[in-house]
Amino acid sequence: MSITNATTLRKNLFSYLDAAAVNDEKVIVTTKNGTAAIVSEEYLRSLEETCFLCGIPGMAQSIREGMETPLEECVEIDWKKELK
Repeated sequence: MSITNATTLRKNLFSYLDAAAVNDEKVIVTTKNGTAAIVSEEYLRSLEETCFLCGIPGMAQSIREGMETPLEECVEIDWKKELK
């Protein structure tokens, strides 16, 4: 994670954007009025999906239970057949 101020960000904008987009580095930018963050689009979408799923009652517990289920107890689903 990088921490910089707005002036330095302006001087090196493309390198900070590449660091976030290509290397998934988080960039914290301090300003007179507060702090902002630059993250990759993939990271942002992942956060949004996590927030969405955690907002569904019981979903977090269901995911935890699924993660703890041994593979030999899992059933393979033919999604093409199921979605017809």
